[in-house]
Amino acid sequence: MHADRPVTEERLEDAIERGGVRQRSSLRATSLSYVAPCLQIGFEDGSGVLLPVSLYSEFDGFQAEDFADLKLGFAGTALCHDAQDLQVSIAGMISLSPPLMTMAAAVIASRNARQSSAARTEAARANGRRGWRPCKSDSVV
Repeated sequence: MHADRPVTEERLEDAIERGGVRQRSSLRATSLSYVAPCLQIGFEDGSGVLLPVSLYSEFDGFQAEDFADLKLGFAGTALCHDAQDLQVSIAGMISLSPPLMTMAAAVIASRNARQSSAARTEAARANGRRGWRPCKSDSVV
């Protein structure tokens, strides 16, 4: 970071673009409500999660009024309660749920399986033109 460089239109536009990319790629909640015994967190595409508050020690001793005072903070990435001086990461809360993490891992694995490098694609095409797959070499034990 260069704090002593002047801000030009080009640098400003670049910073705005980088911020937009970061914003689009982050987990950002748009709604929050307490539906006993869970926190309902919604996202801009209409999807959401229900997280049981019993899983999170941060909410031990909370009453219904305390849950009503929870707000979204840090650009929708955390739950905040000013009176309790509490800030809890939504991503951190989700990561404490084994079923949600299993689902996330499955989604990532599925997405990564569909990706192919240019070299791998070209090798597959070359093999297809020859009408064969390369033989596995026998390893000597």
